[in-house]
Amino acid sequence: MIARNILNLRKAANLTQEQIAERIGVARQTIAKWENGDSVPDIDSCSRIADIFNVSLDDLVNYSGGETPAGPLPPKGKYVFGAVTVGERGQIVIPSRARRIFDIQAGDTLVMLGDINQGLAMVKEDGLLEMLGYSKKPGDPEQSGERGGRL
Repeated sequence: MIARNILNLRKAANLTQEQIAERIGVARQTIAKWENGDSVPDIDSCSRIADIFNVSLDDLVNYSGGETPAGPLPPKGKYVFGAVTVGERGQIVIPSRARRIFDIQAGDTLVMLGDINQGLAMVKEDGLLEMLGYSKKPGDPEQSGERGGRL
């Protein structure tokens, strides 16, 4: 996976093997070997590659999802979790990887946001309130998500 990811990232950025090699501090032939799968970069080189292309180290090494709308790998901190199906009553199942990354537990409250042009988003209530400088008071309907409205 890492060989394909390095190759795809380099091509998507319109960079040559020599340009990447100069930025990392290795020979062009080393980049060619990494892209062909003949060898793998050490952890320091992987970290530099991830920084150059603004991807996470984990995605550089493990990503196998093919192309994303933004390119071969999602940018660092951005995720594509796949599709979810909406049930008859509007329920969805949040993928386990998303729950793990964002520490979403049973009983957590998520705030659903919407923009007619950009779509829907969910944010953990505690994080949103903290960002806005509010503290949740028990029983307060305006802060418990019981009311909907427009921003």
